[in-house]
Amino acid sequence: MANIKSAKKRVITSAKRAERNQAVKSAVKTEIKKVRAAIEAGNKEEAAKALVNATSAIDKAESKGVFKKNTASRKVSRLAQAVNKMN
Repeated sequence: MANIKSAKKRVITSAKRAERNQAVKSAVKTEIKKVRAAIEAGNKEEAAKALVNATSAIDKAESKGVFKKNTASRKVSRLAQAVNKMN
């Protein structure tokens, strides 16, 4: 355990941030799973709606610093590509 006051604070702060980031990542994963499930089911309308929600969640995670810009862009791009591929 840290002995210096600022180090103790950093331990607490980083634990809080890690917990918060984990919650955001989990929410994003859930939205991505909804898109993938709609694609598997072949429901294009549902997939498109789920894609909008997933894109929003990914962009919010990016703005909070959970994902880097390129990571967020890649996730959105691959989901959009999968939805557009449906016929």
